[in-house]
Amino acid sequence: IPRSFGMAARLFRLAGRAAFGSRAAVGAGVLGSSLLASNVAFADASATAAKGEAPSPAKPAVNNKPGPVVACGWPTYSKAQVAEHTTAETGIWVTYKDGVYDITDFVAAHPGGNRILLAAGKSIDAYWNLYQQHLNSEAPMQMLKAMQIGVLDASEVETDMDANDPYSNDPKASDLLLSHSVKPLQAEMPAELITDSWVTPNDLWFIRGHHPIPDIKEDEYRLTVRGMGLAEPKTFTFTLAQLKQNFKKYEVTSTIQCGGNGRSLFNSIKKTMGIPWGAGAMSNARWGGVRLADVLLYCGCHDPGAAGVEHVHFEGAESLTASIPVDKAMSSTGDVLLAYEMNGEPIPRSHGYPVRAIVPGYVGVRNVKWVTSVVTANEEAKGPWQRGIAYKGFAPGVENFDGVDVEKVPSVQEQPVMSAITSPKKGETVEGSTVDVKGFAWSGGGRGIVRVDVSVDEGKSWTTATLKEGKEQKLNRAWAWTFFEAEVHVPEGKKAGEKLTVCCKATDASYNTQPERADAIWNIRGILFNAWPKVEVVLDP
Repeated sequence: IPRSFGMAARLFRLAGRAAFGSRAAVGAGVLGSSLLASNVAFADASATAAKGEAPSPAKPAVNNKPGPVVACGWPTYSKAQVAEHTTAETGIWVTYKDGVYDITDFVAAHPGGNRILLAAGKSIDAYWNLYQQHLNSEAPMQMLKAMQIGVLDASEVETDMDANDPYSNDPKASDLLLSHSVKPLQAEMPAELITDSWVTPNDLWFIRGHHPIPDIKEDEYRLTVRGMGLAEPKTFTFTLAQLKQNFKKYEVTSTIQCGGNGRSLFNSIKKTMGIPWGAGAMSNARWGGVRLADVLLYCGCHDPGAAGVEHVHFEGAESLTASIPVDKAMSSTGDVLLAYEMNGEPIPRSHGYPVRAIVPGYVGVRNVKWVTSVVTANEEAKGPWQRGIAYKGFAPGVENFDGVDVEKVPSVQEQPVMSAITSPKKGETVEGSTVDVKGFAWSGGGRGIVRVDVSVDEGKSWTTATLKEGKEQKLNRAWAWTFFEAEVHVPEGKKAGEKLTVCCKATDASYNTQPERADAIWNIRGILFNAWPKVEVVLDP
């Protein structure tokens, strides 16, 4: 343990527990992807404690009043109280296991940068599990203990499931995700974490739920294949074991993007309908399973055209039905899977266990989870997710559906080319004569990314980024996103303290390029956002 920490810890004890409930201005790194700093500044805490005073209390804009002191000697706080402490003004609190910690005065010194603020007002357990360096020695825990101000109210421990609540058995989303709702489960990945790993860890995958999450036991699972153009007996049933035994396993790395990804940026122009996703309603995984085409061929669908088959439906156990064109389903290069593995593991419940459809290059809703039936048909699936307004693109002038024949509007399948900036963050201070920019780009239909251009003067001049992970994909079969990095020179004449707008635009293998303005593509459903992403930063004063 650094000597400065040892001194601060001793001074903390001397200050006494009168300091509980106030700002604990000691500590070292508790979050982040960097190793803990070897030295931490504790001057303020040391000076205060040496005077026999407790550190200055946080501003009383929120409820800082603790509950009763429990047997261990710590005051208690509720999760709701912790959630109110997310800024320097209110004090920044986090929890770890059953402890409550005030990390306010440490944030500026955090070696992992502002990522520590992702946990403000919440638990850091998931972060420590992700960044294992916190668990590889005793020092991080000892440092964190020096910032403890209390414990969580014991009455807030997990309660038994409510049999009357259909969502009571849903798996809990990782605390690393940004939650939009719990019932149903809707959560996205913080954009700044996306480019940490080209293949997204399962726990960090975005979650788009529509209903309670099915809980299907492997030995009870059955997949039914039925419909037009099949051999007798016209209906086939498979267990999960039979799918694995009867068909060759294939793996496909594919990015899935929710149709409403980026909707919050449309909302900044005019309110739309749906979840206000940022840029994190998309993720990438290595999927393992059987080819849908192989299963259909086994069931006798050798000539779908002659049989009048034009679409293949997926019916999910959560009552969602969607469909794709039969040409995509049967293509040897379409790579459509009935997947049972995600990143080398059984697919987690939240993401479709035991079997889900993977339709590379298509909008997320066509990648139906918990698939129980596959149906060959001469028309699209019926229902709101295919024929309703949910996943159809309307003109900017359509603000209601009076006089609109919704069924005549084509359903979204492939999505347009898009990109996002993961670093720097909005409002971040950048140093030096260049700005380091990171992000990712993707296009539907397997169209690979051929170029990403980055600007720090709102598009007056451009720097071509270096394509990173994902660039090696075939340009006509690039199902996964591509990461990029760029070092862009600050325009001459810019002074410290001035603001810069960082933006980028991607170009795909068909030379489709992102539009500049979001208002030109605004739509009432808030889907298909792909305008230039823009991030305003400040030059180091």
